[in-house]
Amino acid sequence: MPIYEYTCQGCGQAFEELVRGDEQPACPTCGAQRVEKQMSVPSAHVAGSSQPACPARDVCGSSECCGQNCGMAKWT
Repeated sequence: MPIYEYTCQGCGQAFEELVRGDEQPACPTCGAQRVEKQMSVPSAHVAGSSQPACPARDVCGSSECCGQNCGMAKWT
């Protein structure tokens, strides 16, 4: 079951949702059913990588992970 990224067309909230089958997610902030699926890059863990896993690396643009203390991790 994949996790998809969505943006609410009612309040603009971006969120991720685990989607099963033909389910249509609702916005966790306002409850609206009008959400738009976003294009996202799949991620995978590479065994033996020397870099710590940082979900915000592609968003913040840093070449080094700060240990997720930057506050960007919550937006990915």
